[in-house]
Amino acid sequence: MYSFEIKILSSDENSERDLQERFLQSPFWASFKAMHGWTAKRFAVSAMSDSGEKIQCTVCVLLRVFRFAFINFSLGYIPLAPEFSIFAEKSAESELKRLEKYSAFLVEFEKAVKKILPSNLLFLRYDLPVDFSTCQERDFCVSSIKKLALANKLPLKKAFTDIQPPDTTVLDLTKSKEDLLSAMKPKWRYNIRLAEKKGVCVKFFTAHSPDFEKALDVFYELYETTAHRDGIAIHAKSYYSDLLKLSENYKNAPEVRLYIAENEGDSLAAIITLFCKKEAVYLYGASSNVKRNLMPAYLLQWVAINDAKAHGSALYDFYGIPPVEDENHPMHGLFRFKTGFGGKIIHRPGCVDVPVKFFYSFYCLAEHLRAFFHKKIKKILAGR
Repeated sequence: MYSFEIKILSSDENSERDLQERFLQSPFWASFKAMHGWTAKRFAVSAMSDSGEKIQCTVCVLLRVFRFAFINFSLGYIPLAPEFSIFAEKSAESELKRLEKYSAFLVEFEKAVKKILPSNLLFLRYDLPVDFSTCQERDFCVSSIKKLALANKLPLKKAFTDIQPPDTTVLDLTKSKEDLLSAMKPKWRYNIRLAEKKGVCVKFFTAHSPDFEKALDVFYELYETTAHRDGIAIHAKSYYSDLLKLSENYKNAPEVRLYIAENEGDSLAAIITLFCKKEAVYLYGASSNVKRNLMPAYLLQWVAINDAKAHGSALYDFYGIPPVEDENHPMHGLFRFKTGFGGKIIHRPGCVDVPVKFFYSFYCLAEHLRAFFHKKIKKILAGR
C-alpha cells in the first residue's frame, strides 16, 4: 500500500528536473498536445509505501473528451510514466516481486489522482516506461502483470492498442563519432558516403528559418506520398507546423528541427527530429519515389545523429520498429534500416489500463475495430 501527496502543477511550471524527463512528460509536450484536442494536467507526486520506500516524480496526464449521442466521457493517458526506480537499480528482490509492487502502485496512483480528474473518466492508461533487452523479458513482464492483477484482484488490464511504439532502437551518443560509425553495418557507412558523393545535400529548418513555410510544404508533400505508398495515417499539416513553432516560442523547450535531403533541385526525403538533454528522437520521416538509389535517408539520419550529439543529447531514439527481424513483417524494411545504424534494441510492455467505468469494454471494442482498419484494411488498400 502507498500513501500519496499530490500537488497540481501549472501547465508551464517546470524545473531543472523536467529537463531530464522524457520529452513526452515535458511541459512543452503537454502544451503542444493541448493545442490538438487534449487537456493536460501535471502533478508533483510523492508516495510512501508501507515498507518505507519513497517515490517522487512528476507525472503529466493527458485527458481527452469524447461524445457519442447522449454519452459523454473522458479518457486519461500517461505517456511513458511514472518511472519506477526499482527497475533501474540492482535489487535482491525477484522480478515478480518488483512487478507486483509496480502493479499495485499504478492502481493506487489512479485512486489517488482520480478525485482531481474529471468525474466522467472512463479509464486511465499508462504507457509503461520499462525497458527490456529481449522480447522474452518483455513478454514475461506483460504476462506477470496480467496474472498479478487476477491474483490480487487489481483492476489492471493490458490495453489492446499501444500508443507509443513498444519496440525501438537507440544509439548511445556519448560514444565518439568514429565509434558510432564503426558500430554501423558496413553497407550503412557505404550508403552515407554514396549519398555525399552523389551530391545529396541536407538542410535543416526551424520555425524561425526564412524559408520555413516552403520547407514545411515540401515535408508535407513528401509525407503524403509516403502515407499513400505505405498505407499509414498522418496528421494535418498544421500539427507539424505547431510542433515546430511551439519549440521556438516555449521556455526550456526541446529543439525541433525539420531536415530535408535534396539533389539537383529535387527534394528526396525529410525527417522531423526533437533534441533535448535526455534524448533525441526521430519523430517523423518521409521520402519521395524518385532517386531512391542516392540513399538520402541514410545521410539524413547521420546528419541528425551528429547534430543531436552536438546538442548534448544522451541518446538518439529511432522511435519504432517491429519487435523482431521477420522478412514476412510488412515493416521489415523499417527494422533493417533503423537497426543497421548499430543501436541497442529495446522492448517495452506497451499500455495498461485501469478501468473506471462500466463502458470501458465498449470503448475497447471500438478501439479494436479502429486498429484493425488502420493496420489491416488501409494497408490492403495501399497494396501492401
